[in-house]
Amino acid sequence: MKRTVEEHATRFDESAAEYDEAQDSTEYKACASLVVDHARDGLTGEETVLDLGCGTGAIGLALAADAGRVLGRDISEGMMEQAREKAAAAGLENVAFEYGEFRDPQVAEPVDVVVSNFAMHHLSDGEKREAIEVIADLGARRFVLGDVMFFGEPDPEEPFYSPEVDDPSTVGVLADALTDSGFALTAVEMVHEQVGVLVAERAV
Repeated sequence: MKRTVEEHATRFDESAAEYDEAQDSTEYKACASLVVDHARDGLTGEETVLDLGCGTGAIGLALAADAGRVLGRDISEGMMEQAREKAAAAGLENVAFEYGEFRDPQVAEPVDVVVSNFAMHHLSDGEKREAIEVIADLGARRFVLGDVMFFGEPDPEEPFYSPEVDDPSTVGVLADALTDSGFALTAVEMVHEQVGVLVAERAV
């Protein structure tokens, strides 16, 4: 992680009110849509979904109607306050947004599906591996990750990320971390050479 948790939290607190409007790229919208679609697949309305790095709640709120409960976790109180306001406006009562980090999500119950969109890239490769091990320990049967990730060599002249604060991994690094933690990679969606969605299922 190139900045401390506190530094990232402050940065997102400051941009929370304008965050949704700023996420207007075609790639971001496509990635978010794919994450929701893959996470929704097979939900019966009884499952607990954990949204890590939930931000203003875009993914978790989109899944609320199909899940039993949605737990949102983020380090930015400002972002979560936006999520809570949107949940209240929509009349959603099965969602809860509370503080939690990737490697310490502060979830004391089993979860069925874990999602994360455009957040894990702030962690180093080693930190991502630790986070995926924590996700596996929660008992999730499916993990859907949408994020900045490299399918090849990124063009340094056209980065899809901010090098001073972001630390994206290659698809290979992420795939190895998932399989080493007991998941099987079941789908790889390339949205852009530097953006994609990985779907991992619990290996049986």
